Amino acid sequence: MQEFVDKVAVVTGAASGIGKALATRFASAGMRVVLVDIEREALAAAEAELRESGATTLAVPTDVTSADEVDALAQRTREAFGGVHLLCNNAGVAIAGPIWEHTIDDWQWVLGVNLWGVIHGIRTFVPIMLEQGEEAHVVNTASVAGLTSFQTMGVYNVTKHAVVTLSETLARDLDDAGAKIKVSVLCPGFVATKILDSDRNRPEALADGAEREPGEMEEIVRQVIATGMPPAEVAEHVHRAVRDERFYILTHPDYRAQVRERFDDIFENRMPVAMPIAR
Repeated sequence: MQEFVDKVAVVTGAASGIGKALATRFASAGMRVVLVDIEREALAAAEAELRESGATTLAVPTDVTSADEVDALAQRTREAFGGVHLLCNNAGVAIAGPIWEHTIDDWQWVLGVNLWGVIHGIRTFVPIMLEQGEEAHVVNTASVAGLTSFQTMGVYNVTKHAVVTLSETLARDLDDAGAKIKVSVLCPGFVATKILDSDRNRPEALADGAEREPGEMEEIVRQVIATGMPPAEVAEHVHRAVRDERFYILTHPDYRAQVRERFDDIFENRMPVAMPIAR
């Protein structure tokens, strides 16, 4: 996708972290940006900040786990801007701890946001892009945890592995169809965001397990995240990847060796090497 000026970007999870940085970066490229998040006050603040910079924006509070709400988001987007050219399925949450300790509510919550949010985005927006017949791009936020497996991050790992294969399949299907839509999957390492504070937006209906005491490993993860890559740097990687039509977006070269080691484990039919949180 070479042209950005006056094109339309939809970014989920846009109230903070990587999503806000993506919205800011694509607005600076001249795009009209639809900011999407479940956190209403933070979303309004993010929109106000972008508008002050001169960007054309629309904020749409949306629960990406709901197919109906994502359909309504698409309708609002088309009513406001006529179409969509860039979709960033970025909304994400995380929990940490031994995988056997997580409740059904834990699984439903994280799967709902991290995986079903991407599924709903694709199901709703890709047909619109196909109908438009113009150049377009889909960016799905996974993680380096979708290419290997971090200890104590089992539920998160499952969703991110799913997003990687979903993205790979989508890219192949679109290519086979001769579509003008390209796909990228974002697989960053640790980024300085509030993802481990995701419980602030956890629905009451899925609250079982939300009050657990953080373990030692979670505290280590928090420390690593706090010193992670700035979201704006991640957004710059994404902008370049969309412009260059690059599929895999690996923002942290230090993790390439661990990803290769995982594939070596598969080929050698051996117990997977533990993926450390901190190196």
